[in-house]
Amino acid sequence: MGDRRLDQPLILYLHGFTSGPQSKKAQALARRMAQRGLADRFFCPQLPASPAAAIRLAEEIITKLGAGGTARITLVGSSLGGFYATYLAEVHGSKAVLVNPAVVAALELEPYLGPHTWLHSGEPFEFTRAHIAELSALEVPRIKDPSRYWLLVEEGDETLDYRVAVARYAGARQTVLPGGDHSFTRWEDYLEEIIVFAGFAECET
Repeated sequence: MGDRRLDQPLILYLHGFTSGPQSKKAQALARRMAQRGLADRFFCPQLPASPAAAIRLAEEIITKLGAGGTARITLVGSSLGGFYATYLAEVHGSKAVLVNPAVVAALELEPYLGPHTWLHSGEPFEFTRAHIAELSALEVPRIKDPSRYWLLVEEGDETLDYRVAVARYAGARQTVLPGGDHSFTRWEDYLEEIIVFAGFAECET
């Protein structure tokens, strides 16, 4: 990955709690990128349960992809992945697309302490109080440059209160849609716009 040209845009997708690269949103964006001949510009790793380990893995990928030239990397984060994307965007000055994101993850994930299984592999994992502490350590007091962010939320999100995200990312580009749910049901309507937001040319049709 270190041989890639640094002037080319890249998308790093960060999935949500218990999810993975096989999620519908990750797969839909991967397919759209492939249709545009951009399959090698899209990355979606399986993140570990530990937030600290998840950030380390993302940092390793960012380093390999950009070798420090991280301005061309756009982070796309769903739910907990949106929380991670915010932290990484603030550290690296990257752009970020946040989809029904967790905002105060340490509080929002407190009810989920205990055993879980990864949705797509069925493998078990434990979400612990140590993980909650790791989330607290990743909290960003405020975002420095809202213009680097695009928030996508649906008001029908049954898991997270969309209004918290709207307030948190005040000044950012915001798409707030009625209805829907935590999965963000109208995801495929925004794939092309997300790709353009990430710095790729508009698709000629």
